[in-house]
Amino acid sequence: MIPATVPAETIRQLATTRPAPAGTVALRAALHARRMLLLKALLVRAEREGGLLAPAARSRFETDWALLERAEHADPVAVRALLDYPMTGAWLTAALAAPRGPAWEGQLARLGGVALAAAVRAGCAVSGEWAVPSGVLVLPGLGVLRCPSGRVLVDGDPRLVRIGDGAGRTEVLLARGGPGGRPVGSGTGWSGLCALPGSAVLLDDLDPHRVPAHGIGPEALPAAGRPQSTPGRWAERWRAARALLAAVDPGRVAETGTVLRAVVPLAPSGRRHGPPMSATLRAAPGALLSQLPGEADRLAEVLVHETQHTKLAALHELVPLYRPGGARYRVGWRTDPRPVPGVLHGAYAHLALADLWRRARAGPAGTDDWRTRAGRQFEVSWDQVGEALSILRESDELTFTGREFVQEMERRHTDLGVAARSPG
Repeated sequence: MIPATVPAETIRQLATTRPAPAGTVALRAALHARRMLLLKALLVRAEREGGLLAPAARSRFETDWALLERAEHADPVAVRALLDYPMTGAWLTAALAAPRGPAWEGQLARLGGVALAAAVRAGCAVSGEWAVPSGVLVLPGLGVLRCPSGRVLVDGDPRLVRIGDGAGRTEVLLARGGPGGRPVGSGTGWSGLCALPGSAVLLDDLDPHRVPAHGIGPEALPAAGRPQSTPGRWAERWRAARALLAAVDPGRVAETGTVLRAVVPLAPSGRRHGPPMSATLRAAPGALLSQLPGEADRLAEVLVHETQHTKLAALHELVPLYRPGGARYRVGWRTDPRPVPGVLHGAYAHLALADLWRRARAGPAGTDDWRTRAGRQFEVSWDQVGEALSILRESDELTFTGREFVQEMERRHTDLGVAARSPG
């Protein structure tokens, strides 16, 4: 956990699931603190096991770390954005879990892409040769460059950086000052990430760490890569979903655009019916992993749902809400018994959805089908959340703050029920 003091009022605001600017600031600080702890752990392990690394791997790590430090000194804000990017966290988690030997050295080599991305973002002049054992140079939050030779040559000034395959087969020119300050690139063998319309959220269908090796959910869904990720359809659905959210609940659309940093498309499944699979990974908060929903209202619901998981995970890092325990309970939205953290996460996300559905069923935005479905979903979700809150109320696995958090959720749940049943 990350020692920190969060005002009680901020915690109460977060417990309601409603957007809270002070809460967003606190959660961003928690995410960054967590990321810095992981980065420090990487450095400690590399230094402790330095004698077990091949000389070339050890020298490469020292060079990469020095470049990352230089970039951070040049532009701390730009480098913080890179370090806080969800897939940077996923890589750090995978690297720290890698066993000694080739797996560890392979993960450590990816620091080169992180350091080069930091230098480009920060406007550092950089030159030299970098080994790319995997054959793909990954620049988190920017894109990937195919490197058949297994090495790249780098040369550039603060405005423009050229990164080319050592054999001259591919290259990318990266220029600072793109939309939102994010560098943009072009070249042979280069695939760049694009922001989703009207936001700074990236559609990340390239980073190798965007989905765990074992996949997502019961079907072990893999990530969808380009062109199967259908960027054009995602952009169209994203624009429509945000417009719908803006009409129904403007605060929610603003919050999703602030909390989320990336959307990761998942491959289609064999299921013909049911909602799209979506998830948020503890190692990569701020990334929404999802199949492409068929309608804009479904995507709007996924955005609200997964945003709550990122918020709650970040808050738990700041202020522990529960202790380890083994009890499992049945909840209405899952077929399998859930531990207390799962019950709390599910109740929190569904409380936010109940709020959305209450607004949607009474509002002029959206289709008649959505308003009708929202009315049914509100009733079902409100009952399910109430049952889950009663489980949490009786649990001895919650901390003192966790109990207060659940009490505030109960008050919000009651208020939603009263508002939904009030005439007019």
